Amino acid sequence: MDPMSRTASVRAFLRNSWRTLTAMRTALILLFLLAIAAIPGALLPQRNLNEGNVNEYIAENGWLGEFYDTLQLFDVFSSWWFTAIYVLLFISLIGCLTPRSFELVRQLRTPPPVTPRNLSRMPHHATYRTSATPEQAADQVEAALKGFRVRRNDGDGRVKGAIEFSSERGYLREVGNIVFHFGLLALLIFFAAGKFVYAEGMRVVIASEDSPAFCNTTPSAYDSFRAGLLVDGTDLEPFCIDVEDFRADYLPNGQAEMFTSNVRYSEEVTTTDPESWEPYEMRVNHPLRMSGTRVYLQGHGYAPTFTVTFPNGETRTDTQHWEPTDLMTFLSSGMLRFDPPAGMYPELAERRQNQVAIQGLFAPTAEFDGTILSSRFPRMDDPAVAIDVYQGDVGLDSGRPQNIFSLDQSLIESGAMEREARVNLEPGESTTLPDGTEVRFDGADEFINIQVSDDPTQIWVGVSAVVMMGGLVLSLMIRRRRIWARVTTDDDQVTRVDLGGLAKTDRSGWGREFDELRDKLVKVATATPVLPGPADKGDTASSHGTADDTSRKDDTR
Repeated sequence: MDPMSRTASVRAFLRNSWRTLTAMRTALILLFLLAIAAIPGALLPQRNLNEGNVNEYIAENGWLGEFYDTLQLFDVFSSWWFTAIYVLLFISLIGCLTPRSFELVRQLRTPPPVTPRNLSRMPHHATYRTSATPEQAADQVEAALKGFRVRRNDGDGRVKGAIEFSSERGYLREVGNIVFHFGLLALLIFFAAGKFVYAEGMRVVIASEDSPAFCNTTPSAYDSFRAGLLVDGTDLEPFCIDVEDFRADYLPNGQAEMFTSNVRYSEEVTTTDPESWEPYEMRVNHPLRMSGTRVYLQGHGYAPTFTVTFPNGETRTDTQHWEPTDLMTFLSSGMLRFDPPAGMYPELAERRQNQVAIQGLFAPTAEFDGTILSSRFPRMDDPAVAIDVYQGDVGLDSGRPQNIFSLDQSLIESGAMEREARVNLEPGESTTLPDGTEVRFDGADEFINIQVSDDPTQIWVGVSAVVMMGGLVLSLMIRRRRIWARVTTDDDQVTRVDLGGLAKTDRSGWGREFDELRDKLVKVATATPVLPGPADKGDTASSHGTADDTSRKDDTR
């Protein structure tokens, strides 16, 4: 093959590929594929949300989990194949909508097509005669077509000597169709842009008057923080929030009905008195909004409080949130670590050997099966704990990442710390270790899990969605239709009007509108005074003001 033929073949291939990609059918297929591609992101744990769940899933499913990981099913929305579909959908929509927009402008600037020669072939057709002059009948037709784009031909149409009208209406249907797809394109663009500029953090806050206020000033204030590529965390929207209490309403079967938390907030982080801050009742799906930042009440749980009294009389008190292991009864598990007082053991090695760790279960409404603790209701009616108390090196200064809900099992297995007690305690009860250290259970507070979200593109995503819905309503409710009329004079010198109608898209329901226009013209024609003249021969308007129903095809039958 010579170079010129090869170049022509490449050009033809590229041209056909571009035409296929920019077809509306291709855009719809890509949109459908995008919806299907998002399904694994909803069914499988995602690494950017909880890497621990992903690792657990892979460990439990073996080669299948590893195969899913190879396919990037745990990173769906950042995978190369999801991005490829997204980009192709952008290109397809832009390539499809641009020429359609120019075509719509061209149609708006082009007058309606001339009147067909044989109007009786139209899906809707009617004929009536009137004693009015052709000019009067033409004026009546033109007045009845108010609201249509009308093109009038006085004697220079398809039929010589006739007055012809071409009218069209319903251009907003195509406008709505294009607006819908541009709204979809804008929605996708702003959604993608939001991934570059968003910031989202999670923080557990104890719902107690003694709990310090949380301030949104740095990513380090969060338990977990995620942000877009263009966000470095130095320009977060400053605010402080103080959680005063939390209330959960339950049905008799233990199902949660509503979560409510009374908070105080201030967008002035320099104000230190929470009593002067603005009050707000935060509930599920009723976030606190401040300057574009939203604070959601995501969940709740319990945070037991323990006091450790060391042999020298010094005490350490700590409150730590525990993880709910049963979301119906809120039986929770967790642990706390305590370091001895600084001057009690001068040697660092000896101090490490006397650290204290508490690990166990918390039941908001305790129920015992022998010595085994469980919970029978999620509300804190009768709290109790079942704990193991360890002494030794609990890993406080090991330098390794620690699980906040469970102890390092390798330290237990190696003997670095040993279990000194296993007891069930109610609030106020305590146990004493062999060296005289006392561990007391003081009760529990409730904690809430708040999510702080900041996405500057959210308002534009909402606007795009509204534009989409508006365009869709226009494209579904409005019908594109054309009406033609021809005014002629019969052999007996009586004015004859022929009407023809055509719906360019869907004819369903349009016959009634055509019939109403016909009846209106017949009524006006009947009321037209008879002009004196030899052609009238005594005829009256009422004698000629009837519609020729036998020549009209009504598609509603």
